[in-house]
Amino acid sequence: MREGEDEPMAAGVHTVAVIGAGKIGELMLSGLLRAGWPTDKLIATTRRPARAEELAERYGVRMVDNLTAVAEAEVLAIAVKPQDAGALLDEIGAKVPADKLVISLCAGLPTGFFGRRLPEGTPVVRVMTNTPALVDEAMTAISAGPHATAAHLALAEEMFKPLGATLRVPESQQDAVTALSGSGPAYFYLLVEAMIDAGILLGLPRQVAHELIVQTAIGSAVMLRDSGEHPVKLREAVTSPAGTTISAIRELENHGVRAALLGALEAARDRAREIAQQSA
Repeated sequence: MREGEDEPMAAGVHTVAVIGAGKIGELMLSGLLRAGWPTDKLIATTRRPARAEELAERYGVRMVDNLTAVAEAEVLAIAVKPQDAGALLDEIGAKVPADKLVISLCAGLPTGFFGRRLPEGTPVVRVMTNTPALVDEAMTAISAGPHATAAHLALAEEMFKPLGATLRVPESQQDAVTALSGSGPAYFYLLVEAMIDAGILLGLPRQVAHELIVQTAIGSAVMLRDSGEHPVKLREAVTSPAGTTISAIRELENHGVRAALLGALEAARDRAREIAQQSA
């Protein structure tokens, strides 16, 4: 057991480096700042000078190179694309002290990928969040690697709670999480897009169809969250005998919408596994 590993790792006390501040990295930066994390406790890296200048101006954080980030930060949040993670770890792996917490936001990459490229005993926490972090409504799943303690998990939760909800899951479930909630917003946007098109087909102006569907989606999501009812019960409450809703649901079932969703999520999970295998 390393010295102090059972002590709480308080939020805002540790310097966090976001390595690879692309879309997900920027979501994390902006969320931490909205939650009051001190600007002087945040640093970030990016490959493009223009991007570094943009982030420094937008958030007031200091932009550094990868090795400087490793030297100065106590928590390394790695947010590069999965295919770029190997090259990054070739650059910084040997320089990372074994007592430094590494948080991976690289979709599909297991903690073992990092463990093989970092000093023995380095704690790694795997995180999958999603883009509703932009409006503080993200769903973030957190998993501990072999050397991550309860204190490391607690710190990761404190870092991601400002972005929305957090949930601890075994790492073996992370590929399913990626398929369900990581990619999940795209499925809802596709559904809303199709429903807006249907509204136009039925004679509604685009803006009217948009407002109707978006508010319906928001209300339905809030009812799912706050009522505690199973979605089947909520659906049945809208579905009158021989009514309009059951006619629509029959058409959805005839077109295999449920089976299509099951197949789509399996495909997303399988792709997450392929990414891990290709990067091993």
